[in-house]
Amino acid sequence: MTEPNKPAALALVVDDDELMRLLVREALESEGLRVEEAADGRAALEVFARAKPDIVLLDVNMPVMDGFECCGKLRAAPGGERVPVLILTGQDDDGSIERAYEAGATDFMPKPLHWKILAHRVRYLLRTSRSIEDLARSEASLAVAQELAHVGSWERRPETGELYWSGEIYRILGLDPKRDQPSFEKFLQRIPEEERAWLISAYAELQEKGGKYELEHHVVSPDGSLRAIYQRAEVFKDEHGRTVLIHGTLQDVTERKQIETRIRTLAYFDNLTGLPNRLQFKEHLGRAIRRAEREHSQLAVMFLDLDRFKQINDSLGHQVGDQLLKAVAVRINSCLRGGDEVGRNSDDGVSMARLGGDEFTVLLTGLAHAEDAAKVAQRVVAELARTYSIEGHELFVTASLGIATYPADGRDVDTLLKNADAAMYNAKDLGRNNYKFYSRELNERAVERLALERDLHRALERGELFLHYQPQVDVASGSVAGVEALLRWSHPQRGLVPPAAFIPLAEQTGLILPIGEWVLGQACRQATAWSAAGAGALKMWVNVSGIQFRDRRLVGAVKTALARSGLDPKRLVIEVTESIMMEDREATLAILRELKALGIGVAVDDFGTGYSSLAYLKRFPLDTLKIDGSFVRDLDAAAERDGAIVSAIIAMGESLGLGVLAEGVETRQQAARLHEMGCNVMQGFLFSRPVPAEEVPALVKSLGAVARASVAGKLALAAG
Repeated sequence: MTEPNKPAALALVVDDDELMRLLVREALESEGLRVEEAADGRAALEVFARAKPDIVLLDVNMPVMDGFECCGKLRAAPGGERVPVLILTGQDDDGSIERAYEAGATDFMPKPLHWKILAHRVRYLLRTSRSIEDLARSEASLAVAQELAHVGSWERRPETGELYWSGEIYRILGLDPKRDQPSFEKFLQRIPEEERAWLISAYAELQEKGGKYELEHHVVSPDGSLRAIYQRAEVFKDEHGRTVLIHGTLQDVTERKQIETRIRTLAYFDNLTGLPNRLQFKEHLGRAIRRAEREHSQLAVMFLDLDRFKQINDSLGHQVGDQLLKAVAVRINSCLRGGDEVGRNSDDGVSMARLGGDEFTVLLTGLAHAEDAAKVAQRVVAELARTYSIEGHELFVTASLGIATYPADGRDVDTLLKNADAAMYNAKDLGRNNYKFYSRELNERAVERLALERDLHRALERGELFLHYQPQVDVASGSVAGVEALLRWSHPQRGLVPPAAFIPLAEQTGLILPIGEWVLGQACRQATAWSAAGAGALKMWVNVSGIQFRDRRLVGAVKTALARSGLDPKRLVIEVTESIMMEDREATLAILRELKALGIGVAVDDFGTGYSSLAYLKRFPLDTLKIDGSFVRDLDAAAERDGAIVSAIIAMGESLGLGVLAEGVETRQQAARLHEMGCNVMQGFLFSRPVPAEEVPALVKSLGAVARASVAGKLALAAG
């Protein structure tokens, strides 16, 4: 019977965050579900008893009663045994996940939530729940039918050879009761060839020894599909011990098997890539360690993290990010030994997994030498660095990879993963797009890194961050054209922390966003303060990291900094590195246009170190090319190659109508060559180190005085 007027499924959303409940409600109602709400676990139990929801979406951290306790009480409540419970929480560690499932959760979904995926997950759990309910009802009905009417049963009398099949047997085997007479041969024709021999053997043993058996096998349907079958049979003897009847039943358990497979897939595989997930990888690694211990062999764990993936994901959206992760999984797999397929969990070579986000792991077993893992790592790093073309976007992404080996770097699962992770961070710290092996020194550095990260979280609110400013001098006019704001950190115990030690950490943790906004605001306020003090209308140059540049809030942050400081937009210049600009050129173009619409300047930092194309530079609304200091450094030695590069950059800037500034100028010879080539605006230790804000006005006057006192009126400033 159909139920055309059956109401839509009812979901109970339990979260103490009213906004989160509202967002989840909107996501579910847009998919046609009805929604009830509760703000804590105790209220959820009351709503559950009254409304009898079809599914429960449950937060963990709530007042009165947390989600774990609530889940356990729901399972004990009448009607709560089979209702799917989806845990929604920001806690995605193994302990929280294990505790959720122990409490009776059906599934686990970490926050922040992807609303489309949430709706699909709820629909899937509802379908699975209905299938399980249907299966339970079918099994109950079948048990009664088997007892009363022998539905799905067969009987054979050895003395006469007579064989009986019920109507359900015909249906399971796909045979016609009017045309096909019951026979063991007919039955075997429906059995896959590879299963026939052991079925014949099992039946022969049953006839010979008596007793009963329970078997699982398959039946080939007329359409060629395989059906999973559970078969039971039992021998009945008379008072003289002679077999008088063999009675059996067949049960089609295909749907149950499919549900079990789906449940296993949810528990052990990553939904996006189809790869084993963290849980399965750790189990497999544990088995591999035990085997390596018995065989006295070596294995390696590779921990891989994509460089700057968050920028792509944030700027282009999760759909592009998901497609990129799939492509990365395929490429990693192509680099592994023996041609194993993606996600294959083999015990004789490679196991690959996605741990979450943009983190992947690879297990290499049976290594003759631990260093053999380096060959695989080299292939992976090189392969992932190739261009990706996804949904019309040309993307560049690299990977940093850490390697830990058994038994040298650890003898258990958690230690090997932790040490491979530490090695991966070392690869990032050393420039990214490479791989590194673990060492004990790395562990010490990892501990140090965690302490530094903890302190960096508090540095901004404690006022430990401050700015220094380095002047940019026009040697032709002898004037200071502007200053670059440079971030510094004064740690209460460590003293001055080098920027190279904390800025990459801020980028990796996402702290660069609030810190970057603070830098913008502080720099703009300082430029306005200098003008009020009579120091002139200096331009303020501010570096923007790749994460800031791809963040949708950048333009708003610049607007806010200008509005609150009252700084003329023409006096603010945003610096973005060449490599970041070229990661996604169309997205870069859109961001640059928004920034230029504010009236500010845009400079390409570290120019010459990336892979810009002249065609794209013509399209980008830029103002200045900043020659990287690495090219300036060798001008002292009259290096032809670097001299040619600098000359080409200057010529390119002139042809595009862009200003050119050289950074890292440290000697008079460098300044002289740059001036001869046509670059007059320079920055570097030759003129001044970065100085505190209060020293800038006097420095501007002193540099100007040196220029005015110059004999030739051109390079005396540099010579001074």
